[in-house]
Amino acid sequence: MKFKQLMQDLGYVFKDETLLTLALTHRSTNSTNNERLEFLGDSILNFIIANELYHRFEHASEGQLTRMRAHFICEDMLVIIARTCSLGKYIILGPGEARAGGHQRGSILADALEAIIGAIYLDVMYDLKVLQPIILQWYQGKFEVFNDKKLQNHKDPKTVLQELLQAKKLPLPEYAIIKIEGEQHEQTFHVECKVVLLDKSVTGVGNSRRKAEQMAAEQVLNSLKIK
Repeated sequence: MKFKQLMQDLGYVFKDETLLTLALTHRSTNSTNNERLEFLGDSILNFIIANELYHRFEHASEGQLTRMRAHFICEDMLVIIARTCSLGKYIILGPGEARAGGHQRGSILADALEAIIGAIYLDVMYDLKVLQPIILQWYQGKFEVFNDKKLQNHKDPKTVLQELLQAKKLPLPEYAIIKIEGEQHEQTFHVECKVVLLDKSVTGVGNSRRKAEQMAAEQVLNSLKIK
């Protein structure tokens, strides 16, 4: 098994190793890639972390839980986890992306880790009771050192904007990709953000969807004169 060490580091041995291969296949290779598994894994990770936080921090408010979840599922955190198992060296890239250093690109590592979560979910036949402890093991020690006060002083723009709208009992922001430029190995995303407090939508630009959304949220906050 060419992924034997990776599976050992992940704490899970795939019954169907083709699922792991697909999870590691970046869109720069061909149309059969890990994007659908990433979509699935992202949703599952959100639930598992939200469920863990809900039960672990019994007295936390909705806003505190939202900030904690954002901290644990953000790209930076996923990259830290991905690098602990040297995930980059296993990712399957197209030639252009490989030459551009894609094996260590944060957005690619984070997306691949989410895709692996989706792949494990399918491999365990949709059994969250099996999947959940595997994912939580990756976060071992990270919940215990959580400092909510520190996070409150370093909220990301999307979190700040969401909390602002929730406090005013207004609809949450709507994000949509309006344009993607560049080759697959070096893309630039343009994301539109709409909020009821502004007459016009605002656009953010970044080298990943996540970063473009954060930039769009920051632009909205700047327009509303909120820092």
